[in-house]
Amino acid sequence: MGKATPLRSGDVLGKCAAHSYEERVAAQMCLADVPLAQFLEDLLIPYETDEVTRLIIDRHDKQAFAPVAGLTVGEFRDWLLKYETTSDVLKRLSRGLTPEMAAAVSKIMSNQDLILAASKVCVVTKFRDTIGLKGHFSTRLQPNHPTDDINAIAASMIDGLLYGIGDAVIGVNPATDNTANVERILRLIDDVVCAYKIPTQSCVLSHVTTTIDMMNRGLPVDLVFQSIGGTELTNRNFGVNLAILKEAHEAALSLKRGTVGDNVMYFETGQGTALSSDGNCGIDMQTCEVRAYAVAREFRPLLVNTVVGFIGPEYLYDGKQIARAGLEDHFCAKLLGLPMGCDVCYTNHAEADQDDQDTLLTMLAAAGLTFIMGIPGWDDIMLGNQTTSYHDSHYIRQLFKLKPAPEFDEWLQNSGICSGLRLSSKNAKNRILDYGLISKQKD
Repeated sequence: MGKATPLRSGDVLGKCAAHSYEERVAAQMCLADVPLAQFLEDLLIPYETDEVTRLIIDRHDKQAFAPVAGLTVGEFRDWLLKYETTSDVLKRLSRGLTPEMAAAVSKIMSNQDLILAASKVCVVTKFRDTIGLKGHFSTRLQPNHPTDDINAIAASMIDGLLYGIGDAVIGVNPATDNTANVERILRLIDDVVCAYKIPTQSCVLSHVTTTIDMMNRGLPVDLVFQSIGGTELTNRNFGVNLAILKEAHEAALSLKRGTVGDNVMYFETGQGTALSSDGNCGIDMQTCEVRAYAVAREFRPLLVNTVVGFIGPEYLYDGKQIARAGLEDHFCAKLLGLPMGCDVCYTNHAEADQDDQDTLLTMLAAAGLTFIMGIPGWDDIMLGNQTTSYHDSHYIRQLFKLKPAPEFDEWLQNSGICSGLRLSSKNAKNRILDYGLISKQKD
């Protein structure tokens, strides 16, 4: 599996990469001949030692797997690209696939294969609006600040709303996981959502245990966030396990804050997570990444996204490697039935630039990406990487004629922020600023 993976620096670092292009092609040819059913027998991480492996095997749906049970990895690739393999067919198959099957087939697919196959899959989730419908493209409004200045967060949030951003979630990465600080940010977002009757959801991306504490104290939690990995050891290094995630999921469901659905979880992943935490168990980065999707799938999330270039060139060296990883992550997640988005990002010491960003963003949108991030000016001043701006969603929506989530789009039209796909925010800005949000926070 490792030697068949397209070249990336993290697999070289993890000592599981092919030593040459010839060896890589030979490994891909061998992998293409492996029966899919063999992945149910030859487990990459032993069942007895890893709860993610146990989850994968125990939740495997043999009946859903039946249509492809007799195929090899190579034959499965051909089957995915057939005209007859439609969205409905892939939806029925998803619970029959293990992450290792999805990872294996992605390794022998070209970029255009990954785009075409992923574009067939439609995964719809709901909380206060409906995410993932065909003809729609969503965004996370991400008004981060390096010191969690409440006024700066408020100003950035208002700016994003005036750009029509935020139908996936209004989500802030707190600079510190201090409970009082997280509570301030959470109440701010909830105040805005309630004041303007915005059909979206809020999230402060604190550790899941902090969020459980906030729910126990009766605070207005919409979505529960957690970064996750594809091995038990990786998740242990994150301070979580399946039992903690189950507790959080059940607590969030009990709040009944959704209006159109009950998908209450938000997960983030990214190739290199397991390797960087020494939890990869000798497995290549992408296979570890796709195993994390089995964890996410267990809890019926509203949103999942890969933060594709977030660690740096030690793991994904340049724009080419970042793009390939993003396409693989999106394809595999959609194949497993997840509402997949992407933080199309890179660190400033990677061999990548804004042109690489634009290329990956466009390819992912063509592949049916569920959502992207919306950051003022591309530069996330809290996380320290380059990502997608408030403007990028409008590029995608104009290019592919895509709308925000329908409930949010109706709110944008009624608020005067948008007219069709065109921004028209002058009057809306006056009405929003009349609320006095920023001055209220100062008081």
